[in-house]
Amino acid sequence: MAIGDQADFVARIEALLPNGWFGDETPILDAVLNGIGWALAFVYSLYQYAALQTRIATATDGFLDLISYDFFGLNLPRNPQESDAAFRLRIQGQLFLQRVTRYGLIEALVLLTGRTPIVFEPARPEDTGAYNTNTLGYGLAGGYGSLVLPCQSFVIAYRPSNSGIPNIGGYGSPEGAYNTPSQAEWTSLSQVVGAVTDADIYATIDRAKAAGSTVWTQLSS
Repeated sequence: MAIGDQADFVARIEALLPNGWFGDETPILDAVLNGIGWALAFVYSLYQYAALQTRIATATDGFLDLISYDFFGLNLPRNPQESDAAFRLRIQGQLFLQRVTRYGLIEALVLLTGRTPIVFEPARPEDTGAYNTNTLGYGLAGGYGSLVLPCQSFVIAYRPSNSGIPNIGGYGSPEGAYNTPSQAEWTSLSQVVGAVTDADIYATIDRAKAAGSTVWTQLSS
């Protein structure tokens, strides 16, 4: 017996009945009380379910989709076959992301793809290097800088490394050896992991960048 279940409610009702009203064997009374107890247990379980939906940390099912829609509109839908736990982490991550900053752009792409992008700003000395420092030289970190490209940056965004269906090759792919994908076979959407499209990556960058700035983007696998 647990708090709020049918047996708990039956015991609570029985405790309120006057002593001596009923004998030791009460099949009709037991049936009536169990019917009432079942209904009350259902109401209590519904209350518990409703209470979960009032917080992002505990919300489930379609209520998580409603929460995402309330905060982000159509910009953060649930991925195909995505679990509540995974969807909740993405919602919470998006809520506290920085916006309109270099760090915010990087974190948004990491949250989406699981991979850190390369960001180069030609007007940023930390990216280009400078004379009389140990950051300038052929083969070292940095690139050619320019002050004629204000509010512009270049980003190499990586697609998720675990997208697709693990261990399943496509038509015409090599197969038959250890540690290589198997031959093509019938699959279902439930087997797809990391379902992030190129459009998702571009949209994420567009939401994270500053208005009026230009982010030249290259996608890489």
